[in-house]
Amino acid sequence: MRLGGMLGDFVHGPPEALSLPEGAVEGIRLHRAIDVYTDSHPEVVAARALFEPPFRRYAGILLDMWFDHCLARDFLRWSGGPLHLFSQSLRDLLYFHEKLLPPELKRFLIYMETYGLPAGYADAAEIGRALGGISRRLRRENPLGLALPVLEELRQPLQVRFEAFFPQLMVFARTWREGGAAPPK
Repeated sequence: MRLGGMLGDFVHGPPEALSLPEGAVEGIRLHRAIDVYTDSHPEVVAARALFEPPFRRYAGILLDMWFDHCLARDFLRWSGGPLHLFSQSLRDLLYFHEKLLPPELKRFLIYMETYGLPAGYADAAEIGRALGGISRRLRRENPLGLALPVLEELRQPLQVRFEAFFPQLMVFARTWREGGAAPPK
């Protein structure tokens, strides 16, 4: 499931068509279900509305990164285990399955190793660095590389939205894995 969760941002099309273990296919499905759930969640919609133009157009990316920061900063509270061990085990998992990884994820794994991700996301400066990298990879001109001060300014209201959203996301993911209906938002 964790392998598929990581693959979710790097593969396209039906996951059944990929030559992957069934657990990875399920992880991709869960990743995609989480994306849909997150994008339509009222707390996330309200958080996107906090951004002024030109950042509002990129609010989905900004929130994804900032919510990673919120999670990493308080990881023990949400997971019950240390973030540095989770980070290393995730990178180890990706190295173990390196032959299954698309080239983009192989490159990202090197980046993860270099910056100690996902644990590195606990540092807001790493979020700024990552947003600068995303900005350079996008085809059109964008303000992502300049967004860290905006995120810092919105720290408190974004934290409130994250705190309201993330427990519901955890319930959604657990319910999805158990094969149940999605809980209400």
